[in-house]
Amino acid sequence: MFKNAFSLKLLILPGAIFIVLLILPPIIPRFYTYILAVIFVTALLAMSLNMVVGHGGLFQFHHGAFYGVGAYTVALMLTKTSLPTWVGFVAGPFAAAFAGLLIGMFCVRLTRLYFGMLQISLGSLLWAIAFRWYGLTSGDDGIHGIPMPPIISSQNSAYYFSLILLTICLIIMYLIFKSPFGVTLQAIRDNPERCEAIGVNVRRHQLIAIVIASFFAGIAGVLFVVVEGSVFPDLLFWVFSLEVFIMCLLGGWFTFAGPILGAAMMVSLRTFVGIYTEYWTLILGIVLILLIFFLPEGVWGFLLEKFGRQNQGAVEGGSE
Repeated sequence: MFKNAFSLKLLILPGAIFIVLLILPPIIPRFYTYILAVIFVTALLAMSLNMVVGHGGLFQFHHGAFYGVGAYTVALMLTKTSLPTWVGFVAGPFAAAFAGLLIGMFCVRLTRLYFGMLQISLGSLLWAIAFRWYGLTSGDDGIHGIPMPPIISSQNSAYYFSLILLTICLIIMYLIFKSPFGVTLQAIRDNPERCEAIGVNVRRHQLIAIVIASFFAGIAGVLFVVVEGSVFPDLLFWVFSLEVFIMCLLGGWFTFAGPILGAAMMVSLRTFVGIYTEYWTLILGIVLILLIFFLPEGVWGFLLEKFGRQNQGAVEGGSE
């Protein structure tokens, strides 16, 4: 009974959070509405990375490259062409998925650290293109003043658009994780040699996971353009990808919702601590050291383990 009650709480909690987030914009300052929208975008990016890192066991060190491809695709289509906005919104994720396919075809031939290093090298080529091709991308100046349809041009409408799209993507990701493909991917993470021995095509599953994760990263890139109205080369730089990796670590990369919490913590730390000091990364480093020593499974992973054990103890005690 206690175990069922705990599971019911986990099901009710997301719905309650969604309702609260729906009613927040009219009653909170505009600045906090903007910060929450940024958290939505970053959370989706972190969730897409966790698909291949936490659930797939791949060293995806340059996931931000696909995020940047999605953002630049929609930005260029809205500023350089007269195509409808929705065409750019659709093209962004597919362009990111295509970039993930091309890079993934080379990377899946390698394992662990070599996989990550090759991906950083190939992803850095995309950053170099965005940084150097002034005629197309405006170089390090970035692209600003990207036009948006009136329905999502205001801050509140961009907030709701990001929240709804994030919710839809999370539902789809959850279904993927629970599907036979998701279970197989986790098995590959735990023991790729045994999976290959029983006939599982490990490289194919890993490549598919990279493409799917890149697609969702492209959606996050589109949402970034909607919220910010601009795009710049730093989105494709490997240092930003490292920040996203840390978000998964903070929240718990072996859990589903951990990266969402990690993204919220990272954005909040960067925003509110950055108001008082420019050395917010020093505080982040201290937090990471404490996390590695005391909460190696991440904040959300620790909470799940703690309350899960309590409920298991309650069930065992009740059965006696």
